[in-house]
Amino acid sequence: MIPSAFEYHTPTSVAEAVSLLEQYGDEAKVLAGGHSLLPAMKLRLAAPGVIIDINKIAELRGVVINGNINIGALTTWSTIEHHGGLKSSCSMLPEAVAQIGDIQVRNRGTIGGSLAHADPAADTPAVVMALDAQIRVHGPGGERMIAAGDFFTDMLTTSLEPTELITAITCNPLGAGEGAAYVKFPHPASRYAIVGAAVYVKLAGGTVGACRVAITGAGPKAERQTATEQAILNTDGSAEAIAKAAEEAGAEMDVLGDIHASEDYRRAMIKVYARRALTKAIERARG
Repeated sequence: MIPSAFEYHTPTSVAEAVSLLEQYGDEAKVLAGGHSLLPAMKLRLAAPGVIIDINKIAELRGVVINGNINIGALTTWSTIEHHGGLKSSCSMLPEAVAQIGDIQVRNRGTIGGSLAHADPAADTPAVVMALDAQIRVHGPGGERMIAAGDFFTDMLTTSLEPTELITAITCNPLGAGEGAAYVKFPHPASRYAIVGAAVYVKLAGGTVGACRVAITGAGPKAERQTATEQAILNTDGSAEAIAKAAEEAGAEMDVLGDIHASEDYRRAMIKVYARRALTKAIERARG
């Protein structure tokens, strides 16, 4: 099917893009990698009157590691996957994006576009939540930072205002005693997560001093698992402690069932993949 007619704009700066968003409001859609927007337009599930193609905004591309990690919103999955600095400072990121789609998808898809779309089965929402990342956005009033935990509000819905544009994602590199891991049960065709688990841990004196666990794919949005986090804190991170904490995963979630997996099956897999991610993250924290 052919998309309905639309105006097409190619801003070359963030300020110009924000100005266009302010001018056209709800009538406009931002085009980044296009893997979500273009299929929806072809199926007439989306019919924006204005397309704002941000691919000419060079400042939105690239990874800078200088005290913290800054990833431009237009940085592709492939760039993240193969970035040596990310592999050494935050290996969960390149490992997670390497599991997205196929090479064509990773060569075109962008981290900012994925976060803005907020697909409930996407990988990166759980990853950025586990890393306690900050999402930098620009709007008519200037710049603001949104904590990843506050960004995803419902299915395909975020706290991003209609006139705001994601410009970067910022998080801290991992140091000694810290570990993070992402594991998922992928759909065999799309590679989206039927269930995915992202975990960050910090060990102090042989015990778990900090932990963040996020689940994607199972509900209408990625969610932190606070009961699991509390259950693993101040333990020795043993297999027994991990298994006990993983049993709490999913208890606070609204879990969905569909043709790919029932609600009961997803609830079972949440526990399985939480356990696997916790085990891997703690092993990494121990070095």
